Amino acid sequence: MAQQSQTQAVRPKTTYTKGDIVLFRDVERFWLGLPGHTFVGRVERSWRHADTGKVLYDLVELSGNRARAGIDPDYMRLLPATDAMHDIDTAPLSEPDTGAMTPAAVAWLRQHLGQDSSALPAPAQHR
Repeated sequence: MAQQSQTQAVRPKTTYTKGDIVLFRDVERFWLGLPGHTFVGRVERSWRHADTGKVLYDLVELSGNRARAGIDPDYMRLLPATDAMHDIDTAPLSEPDTGAMTPAAVAWLRQHLGQDSSALPAPAQHR
């Protein structure tokens, strides 16, 4: 009789370092169907559990600056800088209207074009 193979997504093991920005899930709240189960956090430290030997992480939940200890890395995902910086990296540099760019892209461009800031239009006045 032929053996059926099961296809399962395999996520490579990730090692997080202090300062990494991650998305993490409170797995108990998630499986209980409770709200507020997914957070953005910053890695503060890693440590090995004395009984299991598994590496766990201590995070700071960024929305409330709350410490979260012993987070299992199976429930964490790295939030890549490339995603956070996409709007700047893809800013329409030839666009004469800075309103078409996000404020972060405009700030970055002004900072890096500091000597030649006259090349960019002045920011729109708020009324």
